[in-house]
Amino acid sequence: MKPKIMNKSKYAYDLLRSRILDGTYSPGQRIILDQFAKEVGSSHIPVREAMRRLESDQLIEYKSNVGAVVLSIDEKVYKETLQLLAVLEGYATASSASHMKEKDIHKLIEINDEMNECLLKYDFNTFSDLNKKFHFAIYSHCPNTLLISNIEQLWERLDTVRNTNFSFFPMRAPHSIKEHIEIIELLKHQASIIDLETTARQHKLNTLSAFENRN
Repeated sequence: MKPKIMNKSKYAYDLLRSRILDGTYSPGQRIILDQFAKEVGSSHIPVREAMRRLESDQLIEYKSNVGAVVLSIDEKVYKETLQLLAVLEGYATASSASHMKEKDIHKLIEINDEMNECLLKYDFNTFSDLNKKFHFAIYSHCPNTLLISNIEQLWERLDTVRNTNFSFFPMRAPHSIKEHIEIIELLKHQASIIDLETTARQHKLNTLSAFENRN
């Protein structure tokens, strides 16, 4: 019986989480326990467990006399997320380098070229999607799966911010493309782990600086 409850809890968690991250549930929106439990065909127990996990993820909070409410991600959390990503992505990039082949580096060049085309067309939504694709094309070679899982979760949080609170800042785009080229060159020429990690970390910190100076 317990595995079934756990499976229902995981299903409820995954569904709630995806709806929060894709903007279906907007910041401040109340999640009604009874209504959602009926939707997923579950009792209250698995849904409550799912909500506890989401509260731990800082995606919802409980308010007295209201219940579970979707949290908005404020500017402070956004900055802290970028700072943490800078550290994790720097290490992930350096760890991926020795596992990448020439065809993998060529794929990065293709993605970055596509990003440049999107920039010329002012298609910043596709540009942002390709930016994520570029970095995860590198991380797919990283042997530390837990590290990549953490990076994925942090990116999803940034996606939530981008979809709800903060707009993309286009002045950063051309600099991002140039920095990608620098990373590609380091990978191509098998640069030292220190150089790769430092460059990748600074790349993310430059995004933070652009955000701070966006006004």
